[in-house]
Amino acid sequence: MAEVLAPSSQKPNDFDPLESNDPGHIYAKYDKLRTMCPVAFTDRYNGYWLLSRLEDVKSVALDGTTYISSVKAVVPSDPRGIRRPPLNFDAPAHTPYRTALDRTLKPTRLKRLEKTLEAHAEKELAPMLEAGGGDICMEYGASYTEGLAASAAGWIKAWRAQDGDATTEFSTKLYRTAETLLESRRQHPRCPEDDPASSLLLEKDADGNFLDNSQLIVCLRQSLVVGMVAPPLLIGAICNHLSKDQELQTQLRSDLSLIPAATEEFIRLYTPYRGFSRTASRTVSLHGREINPGEPITLSYAAANRDPLVFPDPDKFILNRENLTSHLGFGRGRHRCAGMPLARMMIQVALRVLLKKSKGFEVNGSLEYARMPEMGIISCPLSIKP
Repeated sequence: MAEVLAPSSQKPNDFDPLESNDPGHIYAKYDKLRTMCPVAFTDRYNGYWLLSRLEDVKSVALDGTTYISSVKAVVPSDPRGIRRPPLNFDAPAHTPYRTALDRTLKPTRLKRLEKTLEAHAEKELAPMLEAGGGDICMEYGASYTEGLAASAAGWIKAWRAQDGDATTEFSTKLYRTAETLLESRRQHPRCPEDDPASSLLLEKDADGNFLDNSQLIVCLRQSLVVGMVAPPLLIGAICNHLSKDQELQTQLRSDLSLIPAATEEFIRLYTPYRGFSRTASRTVSLHGREINPGEPITLSYAAANRDPLVFPDPDKFILNRENLTSHLGFGRGRHRCAGMPLARMMIQVALRVLLKKSKGFEVNGSLEYARMPEMGIISCPLSIKP
């Protein structure tokens, strides 16, 4: 495959991430970069590299020594420069936090939550059914209590806008929630297999010391909001897709057993992040481009998951695609999505309930798109036939 590359020393602007937030435009740009410039550079957000081929993205994600997360794990990063475990930590500091969280997110344990999630989804959908529709992202995507959802949504909005003051305001509320939760579990521990805070309190660092209290609070705070970001984006993308493909919508509604396979293909097609990153710890050369130590490299999972060298007809929805497990919708390596089993279940439940409770739905208004580091639809108005 031919590559047209400028000398790396010049670091030209190969693309502009602020040019458009429309996923269609972004996918088209990724297609060009993947063919002509698979290691691209932009001076936006203080400068970073972008990888668009699946094998390149995967190899960087799996090499936690050469490509580290402790300098910059997301582009753009938190406007205040805060580093939260485990996402912003490298091994071995990363390991106890991840061990504690993984302990509570085992698929066998999460299976017991499915009925609870389904009841919650039905409750959240009911007002939209009664009204004949609404914003499926804003009104059906949250999974927490009203108070936490409001604070988390406010923080996400401020973070997307890179508004430092507002980010701090809402983040402070979330920190207080995490601090109160941690102290409660310290006084009254629960089963560490079920409760993240209790699990974190058991872990020790490489020197055998219990984890720092301030870092435990930070880790819990991140865990409280992480599930607020991706599900609404995916739900919006799925509903928009099924609005355009009424035949597929009917097929899934008539055979709900197809939903797990369909969800996996939707995750490949509409991976909701374009800004997860690593930072080079030494000088490396990729496809003729020299990347220096300290320079961020975004792992564009959204681009990788539409790589035609891995997925034939990459822009097409193909139910039960043969190599679907090759997608990078949840990342790879030690920083793969900790909530992967829960996220899969949440999306499957949300889609199943929507299809079961409706006779049909379609988009009936303008879509609003996410900014970096996310990608997808953050506002999707639907008309719903109950």
